[in-house]
Amino acid sequence: MLKKALFAAVALSVLSGSALAEDLKVFRIGILGGENEADRLRNFQCLSEKLPAAIGVEKVSLFPAADYDGVVQGLLGGTLDYAELGASAYAKVYLAKTDAVEPILTTVQTDGSMGYHSIMVARKDSGMTKLEDMKGKKLGFADPDSASGYLVPLVTLPEAAGAPVKEYFGSTGFGGGHENLVLEVVKGNFDAGTTWGSGVGEFKDGYSSGNLRKMVDKGVLNMDDLVELWKSPLIPNGPIVVRTSLNEDMKTKFKEFMMNLPTSDPACFSAIQGGDFKGFAEVNVDFYKPIIDARKATIGG
Repeated sequence: MLKKALFAAVALSVLSGSALAEDLKVFRIGILGGENEADRLRNFQCLSEKLPAAIGVEKVSLFPAADYDGVVQGLLGGTLDYAELGASAYAKVYLAKTDAVEPILTTVQTDGSMGYHSIMVARKDSGMTKLEDMKGKKLGFADPDSASGYLVPLVTLPEAAGAPVKEYFGSTGFGGGHENLVLEVVKGNFDAGTTWGSGVGEFKDGYSSGNLRKMVDKGVLNMDDLVELWKSPLIPNGPIVVRTSLNEDMKTKFKEFMMNLPTSDPACFSAIQGGDFKGFAEVNVDFYKPIIDARKATIGG
Protein backbone atom coordinates (compact mmCIF):
# COMPACT_ATOMS: atom_id res chain seq x y z
CA MET A 1 0.00 0.00 0.00
CA LEU A 2 2.79 2.36 0.94
CA LYS A 3 4.54 1.64 -2.35
CA LYS A 4 1.33 2.35 -4.29
CA ALA A 5 0.79 5.55 -2.35
CA LEU A 6 4.33 6.70 -3.15
CA PHE A 7 3.89 5.96 -6.86
CA ALA A 8 0.56 7.80 -6.81
CA ALA A 9 2.16 10.81 -5.10
CA VAL A 10 4.98 10.90 -7.64
CA ALA A 11 2.52 10.60 -10.54
CA LEU A 12 0.36 13.38 -9.09
CA SER A 13 3.43 15.56 -8.64
CA VAL A 14 4.50 15.03 -12.25
CA LEU A 15 1.00 15.73 -13.54
CA SER A 16 0.70 18.83 -11.39
CA GLY A 17 4.03 20.14 -12.62
CA SER A 18 3.01 19.48 -16.20
CA ALA A 19 -0.34 21.18 -15.67
CA LEU A 20 1.33 24.20 -14.14
CA ALA A 21 3.67 24.43 -17.09
CA GLU A 22 0.83 24.02 -19.60
CA ASP A 23 -1.18 26.70 -17.77
CA LEU A 24 1.61 29.28 -17.97
CA LYS A 25 -0.10 32.55 -18.83
CA VAL A 26 2.83 34.97 -18.67
CA PHE A 27 6.23 34.31 -20.24
CA ARG A 28 8.89 36.20 -18.28
CA ILE A 29 11.98 37.56 -20.03
CA GLY A 30 15.05 38.69 -18.13
CA ILE A 31 17.19 41.39 -19.74
CA LEU A 32 20.79 41.85 -18.60
CA GLY A 33 21.95 45.20 -17.27
CA GLY A 34 24.53 47.00 -19.34
CA GLU A 35 22.69 49.86 -21.00
CA ASN A 36 19.91 52.16 -19.87
CA GLU A 37 16.54 50.60 -19.09
CA ALA A 38 14.47 52.53 -21.63
CA ASP A 39 16.66 51.32 -24.50
CA ARG A 40 16.51 47.72 -23.34
CA LEU A 41 12.71 47.76 -23.03
CA ARG A 42 12.38 49.34 -26.47
CA ASN A 43 14.68 46.74 -28.06
CA PHE A 44 12.68 43.84 -26.61
CA GLN A 45 9.23 45.27 -27.28
CA CYS A 46 8.94 43.29 -30.50
CA LEU A 47 9.14 40.05 -28.54
CA SER A 48 6.31 41.21 -26.28
CA GLU A 49 4.17 41.64 -29.38
CA LYS A 50 5.08 38.45 -31.28
CA LEU A 51 5.89 35.74 -28.75
CA PRO A 52 2.48 35.20 -27.08
CA ALA A 53 0.80 33.82 -30.21
CA ALA A 54 3.88 31.81 -31.15
CA ILE A 55 4.25 29.92 -27.87
CA GLY A 56 0.69 29.99 -26.54
CA VAL A 57 0.75 32.44 -23.63
CA GLU A 58 -1.44 35.45 -22.88
CA LYS A 59 1.40 37.95 -22.52
CA VAL A 60 5.14 38.48 -22.22
CA SER A 61 6.62 40.44 -19.32
CA LEU A 62 10.02 42.10 -19.56
CA PHE A 63 12.30 42.37 -16.54
CA PRO A 64 15.31 44.64 -17.18
CA ALA A 65 17.70 43.95 -14.30
CA ALA A 66 20.00 46.61 -12.92
CA ASP A 67 23.01 44.33 -13.44
CA TYR A 68 23.91 40.83 -14.61
CA ASP A 69 23.29 39.31 -11.19
CA GLY A 70 19.65 40.41 -11.20
CA VAL A 71 18.95 38.09 -14.14
CA VAL A 72 21.13 35.33 -12.69
CA GLN A 73 19.14 35.33 -9.45
CA GLY A 74 15.84 35.40 -11.34
CA LEU A 75 16.84 32.32 -13.30
CA LEU A 76 18.06 30.52 -10.19
CA GLY A 77 14.85 31.36 -8.37
CA GLY A 78 12.63 30.22 -11.25
CA THR A 79 11.03 33.64 -11.67
CA LEU A 80 12.28 34.07 -15.26
CA ASP A 81 11.56 31.81 -18.22
CA TYR A 82 14.11 33.03 -20.76
CA ALA A 83 17.16 35.25 -20.89
CA GLU A 84 20.17 35.78 -23.08
CA LEU A 85 23.29 35.60 -20.95
CA GLY A 86 26.96 36.24 -21.36
CA ALA A 87 29.09 33.12 -21.09
CA SER A 88 30.34 33.99 -17.60
CA ALA A 89 26.86 34.78 -16.28
CA TYR A 90 25.68 31.41 -17.58
CA ALA A 91 28.65 29.77 -15.85
CA LYS A 92 27.56 31.40 -12.60
CA VAL A 93 24.04 29.95 -12.97
CA TYR A 94 25.40 26.52 -13.86
CA LEU A 95 27.83 26.42 -10.94
CA ALA A 96 25.05 27.40 -8.51
CA LYS A 97 22.40 25.03 -9.91
CA THR A 98 23.26 22.87 -12.90
CA ASP A 99 19.66 22.14 -13.88
CA ALA A 100 18.17 25.62 -13.43
CA VAL A 101 18.31 26.51 -17.13
CA GLU A 102 19.12 24.95 -20.49
CA PRO A 103 21.32 26.71 -23.05
CA ILE A 104 19.64 26.16 -26.42
CA LEU A 105 20.94 28.73 -28.92
CA THR A 106 23.71 31.22 -29.48
CA THR A 107 24.34 33.88 -32.10
CA VAL A 108 26.53 33.47 -35.19
CA GLN A 109 28.62 36.44 -36.30
CA THR A 110 28.40 37.75 -39.85
CA ASP A 111 31.67 35.94 -40.67
CA GLY A 112 30.30 32.62 -39.39
CA SER A 113 32.20 32.61 -36.10
CA MET A 114 30.44 31.85 -32.81
CA GLY A 115 32.45 34.09 -30.56
CA TYR A 116 33.29 37.68 -29.69
CA HIS A 117 36.07 39.56 -27.92
CA SER A 118 36.85 41.61 -24.89
CA ILE A 119 38.00 44.98 -26.21
CA MET A 120 40.12 47.33 -24.09
CA VAL A 121 39.52 50.94 -25.08
CA ALA A 122 41.06 54.23 -23.98
CA ARG A 123 40.61 57.85 -24.96
CA LYS A 124 42.44 58.59 -28.19
CA ASP A 125 43.83 61.82 -26.75
CA SER A 126 45.47 59.82 -23.92
CA GLY A 127 48.38 59.08 -26.26
CA MET A 128 48.17 55.37 -25.43
CA THR A 129 48.18 52.90 -28.31
CA LYS A 130 48.93 49.50 -26.76
CA LEU A 131 48.49 47.44 -23.58
CA GLU A 132 52.00 48.26 -22.39
CA ASP A 133 50.97 51.90 -22.05
CA MET A 134 48.47 50.94 -19.33
CA LYS A 135 51.09 49.72 -16.85
CA GLY A 136 50.45 51.36 -13.48
CA LYS A 137 47.23 53.02 -14.67
CA LYS A 138 43.55 52.64 -13.72
CA LEU A 139 41.60 49.91 -15.54
CA GLY A 140 37.82 49.67 -15.51
CA PHE A 141 35.82 46.44 -15.79
CA ALA A 142 32.18 46.35 -16.89
CA ASP A 143 30.46 43.92 -14.50
CA PRO A 144 31.65 41.14 -12.14
CA ASP A 145 29.50 38.60 -14.00
CA SER A 146 30.52 39.64 -17.52
CA ALA A 147 32.81 37.33 -19.51
CA SER A 148 34.22 40.08 -21.74
CA GLY A 149 33.98 42.79 -19.12
CA TYR A 150 35.76 40.91 -16.33
CA LEU A 151 36.36 37.13 -16.38
CA VAL A 152 38.22 36.82 -19.68
CA PRO A 153 40.45 39.88 -19.08
CA LEU A 154 41.20 38.53 -15.60
CA VAL A 155 42.27 35.19 -17.08
CA THR A 156 44.02 36.29 -20.28
CA LEU A 157 45.54 39.70 -19.52
CA PRO A 158 48.32 38.30 -17.28
CA GLU A 159 49.84 36.41 -20.23
CA ALA A 160 49.55 39.42 -22.52
CA ALA A 161 50.90 41.83 -19.92
CA GLY A 162 53.45 39.53 -18.34
CA ALA A 163 52.10 40.06 -14.83
CA PRO A 164 48.92 39.48 -12.79
CA VAL A 165 46.20 42.12 -13.17
CA LYS A 166 46.63 43.35 -9.58
CA GLU A 167 50.35 43.87 -10.09
CA TYR A 168 50.30 45.28 -13.62
CA PHE A 169 47.65 47.96 -13.25
CA GLY A 170 47.75 50.73 -10.69
CA SER A 171 44.13 50.09 -9.71
CA THR A 172 40.95 48.53 -11.04
CA GLY A 173 37.23 49.12 -10.56
CA PHE A 174 33.81 48.43 -12.05
CA GLY A 175 31.95 50.82 -14.35
CA GLY A 176 28.40 49.66 -13.68
CA GLY A 177 27.69 47.85 -16.95
CA HIS A 178 29.23 48.01 -20.41
CA GLU A 179 27.67 51.23 -21.64
CA ASN A 180 28.40 53.15 -18.47
CA LEU A 181 31.96 51.82 -18.35
CA VAL A 182 32.74 53.22 -21.80
CA LEU A 183 31.19 56.55 -20.82
CA GLU A 184 33.40 56.57 -17.71
CA VAL A 185 36.45 56.01 -19.91
CA VAL A 186 35.39 58.89 -22.15
CA LYS A 187 34.96 61.08 -19.06
CA GLY A 188 38.46 60.14 -17.90
CA ASN A 189 37.42 58.30 -14.74
CA PHE A 190 39.25 55.21 -15.99
CA ASP A 191 42.37 55.28 -18.12
CA ALA A 192 40.96 52.34 -20.09
CA GLY A 193 38.14 49.84 -19.81
CA THR A 194 37.10 46.40 -21.07
CA THR A 195 33.88 46.00 -23.03
CA TRP A 196 32.68 43.65 -25.79
CA GLY A 197 32.60 43.61 -29.55
CA SER A 198 32.44 41.11 -32.38
CA GLY A 199 35.91 41.96 -33.64
CA VAL A 200 34.37 41.61 -37.11
CA GLY A 201 34.47 44.66 -39.36
CA GLU A 202 36.13 47.94 -38.44
CA PHE A 203 36.89 49.37 -35.01
CA LYS A 204 36.01 52.82 -36.33
CA ASP A 205 32.41 51.58 -36.76
CA GLY A 206 32.27 49.92 -33.34
CA TYR A 207 32.66 46.57 -35.17
CA SER A 208 29.66 44.72 -36.59
CA SER A 209 28.02 44.12 -33.20
CA GLY A 210 28.60 44.55 -29.49
CA ASN A 211 28.40 47.29 -26.92
CA LEU A 212 30.50 49.78 -28.89
CA ARG A 213 28.33 49.30 -31.97
CA LYS A 214 25.13 49.73 -29.95
CA MET A 215 26.45 52.98 -28.45
CA VAL A 216 27.44 54.29 -31.89
CA ASP A 217 24.04 53.40 -33.35
CA LYS A 218 22.30 55.24 -30.49
CA GLY A 219 24.44 58.32 -31.02
CA VAL A 220 26.00 58.28 -27.54
CA LEU A 221 29.54 57.41 -28.69
CA ASN A 222 31.91 58.70 -31.34
CA MET A 223 34.54 56.07 -32.12
CA ASP A 224 36.94 58.85 -33.11
CA ASP A 225 37.23 59.52 -29.36
CA LEU A 226 38.58 56.02 -28.62
CA VAL A 227 41.54 53.81 -29.38
CA GLU A 228 41.81 50.03 -28.99
CA LEU A 229 44.67 48.90 -26.75
CA TRP A 230 44.03 45.15 -26.55
CA LYS A 231 41.70 42.44 -27.84
CA SER A 232 41.15 39.12 -26.09
CA PRO A 233 41.11 35.65 -27.62
CA LEU A 234 37.72 34.55 -28.92
CA ILE A 235 35.02 34.13 -26.25
CA PRO A 236 32.05 31.80 -26.89
CA ASN A 237 28.96 33.84 -27.75
CA GLY A 238 26.59 33.83 -24.79
CA PRO A 239 23.62 31.45 -24.70
CA ILE A 240 19.91 31.91 -24.97
CA VAL A 241 18.67 29.93 -21.98
CA VAL A 242 15.21 28.71 -20.97
CA ARG A 243 13.96 27.55 -17.60
CA THR A 244 14.51 23.79 -17.50
CA SER A 245 11.12 23.15 -15.91
CA LEU A 246 9.21 24.68 -18.83
CA ASN A 247 7.23 22.00 -20.64
CA GLU A 248 8.87 20.55 -23.74
CA ASP A 249 6.19 21.76 -26.13
CA MET A 250 6.72 25.37 -25.11
CA LYS A 251 10.51 24.98 -25.31
CA THR A 252 10.18 23.60 -28.83
CA LYS A 253 7.86 26.40 -29.96
CA PHE A 254 10.09 29.06 -28.41
CA LYS A 255 13.24 27.63 -29.98
CA GLU A 256 11.56 27.45 -33.38
CA PHE A 257 10.36 31.04 -33.06
CA MET A 258 13.86 32.27 -32.22
CA MET A 259 15.55 30.24 -34.97
CA ASN A 260 13.18 31.80 -37.51
CA LEU A 261 13.45 35.35 -36.17
CA PRO A 262 16.45 36.46 -38.29
CA THR A 263 14.37 35.91 -41.44
CA SER A 264 10.81 36.42 -40.11
CA ASP A 265 11.66 39.78 -38.49
CA PRO A 266 15.24 40.95 -39.14
CA ALA A 267 14.63 44.29 -37.39
CA CYS A 268 13.50 42.56 -34.18
CA PHE A 269 16.44 40.14 -34.34
CA SER A 270 18.89 43.02 -34.75
CA ALA A 271 17.25 45.01 -31.94
CA ILE A 272 17.46 42.30 -29.30
CA GLN A 273 20.99 41.28 -30.35
CA GLY A 274 22.49 44.74 -30.70
CA GLY A 275 23.99 44.73 -34.17
CA ASP A 276 24.49 42.56 -37.23
CA PHE A 277 24.53 38.78 -36.88
CA LYS A 278 24.09 35.91 -39.34
CA GLY A 279 21.58 34.05 -37.20
CA PHE A 280 21.39 31.47 -34.40
CA ALA A 281 23.06 28.10 -33.91
CA GLU A 282 22.12 25.33 -31.51
CA VAL A 283 24.34 24.82 -28.46
CA ASN A 284 24.38 22.91 -25.18
CA VAL A 285 26.35 23.07 -21.96
CA ASP A 286 29.46 21.54 -23.58
CA PHE A 287 30.00 24.70 -25.62
CA TYR A 288 30.51 26.64 -22.37
CA LYS A 289 32.63 24.18 -20.38
CA PRO A 290 35.87 26.19 -20.87
CA ILE A 291 34.21 29.32 -19.46
CA ILE A 292 32.60 27.33 -16.63
CA ASP A 293 36.00 25.88 -15.72
CA ALA A 294 37.69 29.28 -15.97
CA ARG A 295 35.12 30.91 -13.71
CA LYS A 296 35.28 28.10 -11.16
CA ALA A 297 39.06 28.31 -11.03
CA THR A 298 39.29 32.11 -10.99
CA ILE A 299 36.36 33.64 -9.13
CA GLY A 300 34.35 30.65 -7.92
CA GLY A 301 30.59 30.33 -8.38
